Amino acid sequence: MHKMRSITLDGSAQDKVSKMLLNDEEKAMLNGDFGKAKQWAIDHQIKVGAFFDAPDMVAVSQAHMMADPESVGEAGVNFMESIANDGGRVVIPMITDPRGVDLNHYRPLGQTEEMAMIERRFIAACEAVGIMMTNTCVNYQTIMPPLLGDHVAYGDTGVVIYSNSVCGARSNFEGGPSALAAGLTGRTPRYGLHLDQNRTATRRFQVTVQPAELTDWGVLGAVIGRMAGSYWEVPVIEGIERVPTSDEIKHFGAAMASYGSIPLFHMIGITPEAPNLAAIGGTSLPVTQITDSDLASLRSNFASQGERPDVVVFAAPQLSIVEMEQVAGLVDGHKLQLPLIVCTSPQTYGDAGRMGFIDKIETAGGTVLEGTCFYNQYAREIGEANGWVRLLSNSAKIVNILGGYGYKPALASMQDCVAAAIHGDMI
Repeated sequence: MHKMRSITLDGSAQDKVSKMLLNDEEKAMLNGDFGKAKQWAIDHQIKVGAFFDAPDMVAVSQAHMMADPESVGEAGVNFMESIANDGGRVVIPMITDPRGVDLNHYRPLGQTEEMAMIERRFIAACEAVGIMMTNTCVNYQTIMPPLLGDHVAYGDTGVVIYSNSVCGARSNFEGGPSALAAGLTGRTPRYGLHLDQNRTATRRFQVTVQPAELTDWGVLGAVIGRMAGSYWEVPVIEGIERVPTSDEIKHFGAAMASYGSIPLFHMIGITPEAPNLAAIGGTSLPVTQITDSDLASLRSNFASQGERPDVVVFAAPQLSIVEMEQVAGLVDGHKLQLPLIVCTSPQTYGDAGRMGFIDKIETAGGTVLEGTCFYNQYAREIGEANGWVRLLSNSAKIVNILGGYGYKPALASMQDCVAAAIHGDMI
């Protein structure tokens, strides 16, 4: 059985640990009174808290873990199995990010049995610990979205930025072990965005061009994320003339997090903590204007250059039921000339099947994957197995990521992406 390791701290770090305020229950966890798994969890959290100068722990209502098999590998599965074997059980609702393998579709994609077996083992270990295998990065659209002021421990960057900004909840980016520890203890170190002072605006942006559709929103988020460029920056955005839809602000935030590691933004008069500039401390900040040339510059990095795509992908974030309806409507009655992959959550997959959206997409020749997201499901290996290099998507987030996986990604609207798949070329 894989042994749980403890990190050794130097003297200064140990001093910080000793200064963290622990209640009697937390001290008992650390003493091992609740078992090895919980002892590992609280020990891990204390070390994280010491690094970030957290004064104490804060209770969290939910945890969300990003741990696809490509990331965790054999060692991660062994560790998760050790948690289960040592009697670890979550004490708050805990859910999961997209998986790396849709066990109903992996062979046609070029994924291997070894990949599938790592996935099966990890799922079994999570279920033994009491984790709900929701397999989604859009839980805020599907599963008990957090409330204003709700402290949570979320892992996926798109989940964190939406929950912090749109819902007004409070979470840092929690790595896989930290999210697991939060599920086992029901708390997380009180630092970063759990503190009021770290939620005030630090950068001020004025929008001069109104986004029209999902890709526009993603590009705008990417530009702001790249300009802000730091986890510790909190952008505030002025000039948005209408309230965006959930899908629009989803693409906006996911791209901002991808390009700038941003976990929180404010949008004046729209997001709950920003009824005005004064409320989030932004009145004295200098203004940076976002112009059409800024947006065009980012788009130029992902221009098609007239090349024929090898594959069209809708993912990152997973599609909502509204997006599923839109894709189904665009492909209905056509036969696709290019592979088209659509990734959605299991919760949306059931509804999309019942409403006939999946049938329309698959009758046209597309593939709908349940509970995965393309970039974290061995995207490089899938590309190599199928000879895919030129990838087309409407997601500003995914084109940013997949350049590092051997692809030449291009960005276009949903309508133009589908048109390319139908006609077999760029539009």
